[in-house]
Amino acid sequence: MIVSGSATSRSQVAYNSYMVSGDSEILIPRPDDAVVVVDPPGPGSGYWAGAPSAVAADGGVYLAYRLRRPVGSGRGYAVGIAFAADGVHFGAPLAVITKEELDTESLERPELIRLPEGGWRLYLSCATTGTRHWRVEVTDAAHPAEFDARNRSVVLPGDPRKRAVKDPVITYHGGQWHMWATIHPLADPDATDQMTTEYATSTDGLDWTWQGTALSGRPGEWDCRGTRVTAVRFGADGAYPVTAYYDGRASAAENYEERTGIALGSDPAALLAASRPGPGPVAASPYHNGGLRYLDLVDLPDGRTRLYYEMAQPDGSHALVTEIR
Repeated sequence: MIVSGSATSRSQVAYNSYMVSGDSEILIPRPDDAVVVVDPPGPGSGYWAGAPSAVAADGGVYLAYRLRRPVGSGRGYAVGIAFAADGVHFGAPLAVITKEELDTESLERPELIRLPEGGWRLYLSCATTGTRHWRVEVTDAAHPAEFDARNRSVVLPGDPRKRAVKDPVITYHGGQWHMWATIHPLADPDATDQMTTEYATSTDGLDWTWQGTALSGRPGEWDCRGTRVTAVRFGADGAYPVTAYYDGRASAAENYEERTGIALGSDPAALLAASRPGPGPVAASPYHNGGLRYLDLVDLPDGRTRLYYEMAQPDGSHALVTEIR
């Protein structure tokens, strides 16, 4: 599908069979090509391995991910960090951070960053116990195996009464830090599953200035209940130099089983959800309720790209999978 300016509106960008933003092809997940890299921690619905954040370095791929059990059995109980030279066979994690270490009721997607000046940073999404509120904490280390949860600080506090903030997607580009974070409203107890993605900028990746809503759901569409940006790529100059992958859902019942969509933008603060011939997302699992979410991409030194994402399995569990292009 080729994106063209003549096929755009303020709310949508149309495409056909493959996508190009600037000079970069947009990679669409192919679940049939995916292989499992982290197994679910148990069988059945609510047992998930996923929410990946991947970084290519040191001749391989570092991968941070969340492990979860069902509600009542622990929820998001740990973040693991592992390394694989081939990007597939990760083996035992280099480090594990548990929810008890962070005084949180549940953990969600981590964000692993290699700092421009050297060293590493890990952003952690933490649920405030007994509430619907989420906050983001941060810790730095010289190496991904050395993160110490005792040396951490709150970087995105949110507001316990008004909004939860979690699942940040962060990149350093053009001499500036960019962030897309998921926001859940808290004022209405029946609406806390709704979500938008807000954009912020920073000079150091710690002190952030909010710039507004970058992406929100579209009334009547498959993503009307909420949108969560999971990966962003800056491409060459063109009509849409910013490409984002996002999770969406149409109802509260689809919470935890979001599917993947594409959004494009001429500006990182204003993303336009891409439409396609016929309704629906660009990618979904062939199993269970179709959950295919938290997609991340990492470009490899040989010119190929690895996709990592969380995908529903036949028994309702979620596995962390990868494919290569």
